[in-house]
Amino acid sequence: MKKQAGERGNDNTQKSGRSGSARRVTLSDIAEAAGVSRATVSLVMRESPTIPKRTHDLVLGHAERLGYVYNRAAANLRTSNTHIIGLAVHDITNPYFSEIVAQIQQSLTDQGRVVVLGNTQDSPKVQEEFVNTIREYNVAGLIMSPAAGTDPAWLRNLRNWHLPCVLFSRYVEDVALDYIGGNNRLGISQLTQHLIELGHRRIAFVGANETFSSGVERMQGYQETLMRAGLTVHPELIVRCPATRVDAHDAVIDLLRLENPPTAAVCFNDVAAFGAILALQNLGLKVAQDFSVTGYDDVTEARLWHPALTTLRVPCTNIGQEAVRLLMRRMNERDADIERVLVPRDLRIRGTTAPPATPVQITQMRDIARRYQPQSRA
Repeated sequence: MKKQAGERGNDNTQKSGRSGSARRVTLSDIAEAAGVSRATVSLVMRESPTIPKRTHDLVLGHAERLGYVYNRAAANLRTSNTHIIGLAVHDITNPYFSEIVAQIQQSLTDQGRVVVLGNTQDSPKVQEEFVNTIREYNVAGLIMSPAAGTDPAWLRNLRNWHLPCVLFSRYVEDVALDYIGGNNRLGISQLTQHLIELGHRRIAFVGANETFSSGVERMQGYQETLMRAGLTVHPELIVRCPATRVDAHDAVIDLLRLENPPTAAVCFNDVAAFGAILALQNLGLKVAQDFSVTGYDDVTEARLWHPALTTLRVPCTNIGQEAVRLLMRRMNERDADIERVLVPRDLRIRGTTAPPATPVQITQMRDIARRYQPQSRA
């Protein structure tokens, strides 16, 4: 049945204009339906505390019935502010960083913020492209674990752009930005000292990478602890490779093929330690009894392995919460002093470390490793 001229149609998400094309529901439409002014509707949409609850609920009820979608982009243009926070992570596939990201997002959600996440793949170029893109959306702040090789001059520009920024887990030298992370130097020292106290003298370091701050500090901690114990730092026992399962797996097999192989490995992180354990299992060796392995981070998976991983716990929850606290502080106090926070560390001794193997066992392990033929990964 045709409607008479001037008769109002059904309230839909979109209304028909003169040309018959659909248009968005406006604040004026809601104001008319609710019997209030357009200004009142605008205040309700911006969650103004000056609006009585009854009016607030009335307006939102009509907005929902009409299918109104708040145009936040337009509001941002008017206020020069957003609720969006950029979050740049160099490797989201690492469970340690996934756990931190989850906490950061939860903490920001509790603050009424929305997160835009970018996995930079440890590439400064990808990182810069991500930051340049989110700046176009006038983000309110940025939390970042910087990619290896990040240019300090580029990071300094963030301050010139008046973009509040907090770094976590990694920092960049000579850049004055707030930071939250662990004490990598002392952390790796604890793990190395634990192996020394068990009697190990040839201890490898798997996953070394000195192109970013945590890599530099962990290398320093490893070498200083060996020297403090009167032990030699053997270059052939330092394996520089990505701290992944695959690379650590291959690295441990290569280490065991040496004429004088190590009896233990300090791994850069838990993921690398998982790869080391898999290598020992593929060789038919017993973890700890034949060769000791330590991780770093204590991700959730670490305690579920058999045997459970000896590692250093870095509290992801604390890092995520502190990163958000630092950012909120920086957004509210742009000229506040730079704050650098180090979270507490906790050595977790589990089932992957034990006193070193006998010389006979070491020779047998070397022979097994040299005979090992890996299966094709195709």
